[in-house]
Amino acid sequence: MIPGNDTQDSEFLLQGLSMKPELQPLIFGLFLLMYLITGFGNLLIILAVSSDSHLHTPMYFFLSNLSFVDICFTTTTILKMLINIQSQRKAISYEGCISQMYLYMLFAMLDDFLLTVMAYDRYVAICHPLHYTVIMNPRLCGLLVLLSWLISTLLSLLETLLVLRLSFCTDLKIPHFFCEIKQIVQLACDDTLLNDTIMYFTAVLLGGGPLAGILYSYSKIMFSIHGISSPQGKYKAVSICASHLSVVFLYYCSSLGVYLSSATAPHNSHSSATASVMYTVVTPMLNPFIYSLRNKDIKRALKRVIHIKREIVLGLKKHP
Repeated sequence: MIPGNDTQDSEFLLQGLSMKPELQPLIFGLFLLMYLITGFGNLLIILAVSSDSHLHTPMYFFLSNLSFVDICFTTTTILKMLINIQSQRKAISYEGCISQMYLYMLFAMLDDFLLTVMAYDRYVAICHPLHYTVIMNPRLCGLLVLLSWLISTLLSLLETLLVLRLSFCTDLKIPHFFCEIKQIVQLACDDTLLNDTIMYFTAVLLGGGPLAGILYSYSKIMFSIHGISSPQGKYKAVSICASHLSVVFLYYCSSLGVYLSSATAPHNSHSSATASVMYTVVTPMLNPFIYSLRNKDIKRALKRVIHIKREIVLGLKKHP
């Protein structure tokens, strides 16, 4: 056993997705590519929303926040793995592991809350269009994002503080590519009943509550769309919601896949790590494509951003 006071001097070992040395270059290249696509795509969304006054609306305000959180989320989970593969080291310090665990939970919870807030925004826009600007005023939008940050910060801090009280055994190998809380708690030598209780309570609260809110919002939206007589009006309402529903489907299905893989094969943690790639890497990478491919406003704003960048580059070449 490593006593709680001495644990801070120890290191955890992140075993990653595969133990085979010949696969490490392939994993590094693949994840580096996905990380760059995720960062570049979400950054373009933020630039497009901030640079186009037509996109200064609640929907795009929430979307830019989601893009920012996705960049932070992937950086938290992927960057250390890429560094470890490049340096051929699997170690992560106790402080680094706890920090990564906290940030991972923070941004995962924020993703959850922001998707719920965006569903509420679509509900008001379609079910109460005449009162939309009054209900979704800038003050309420800012308050919803602030509350999302506050609740996520407090819940993540609570779970992190509960982990800090634990003492760990000598075997500190984490069969994952980042410091996931469940894997860390399983390495503890102390009684983890309180940690497990809070962990599962938080999972049910964050999984069930926001998902119930999203399902309720879209059930109301479906009834409203059914009542629209104009085919063009129906198509517009469906197209507005299609992108968000696609992201919600990807996020919750991948999260559920991780839960089921760990529940059906609790001793095969590598399967859980592989399943985690979907919602920690793939979903944030696909979000910019999902929101931009079917959205004319985003496409127009992105073209404007690219055009401005091109003019700046040409201007620099003319006047070195």
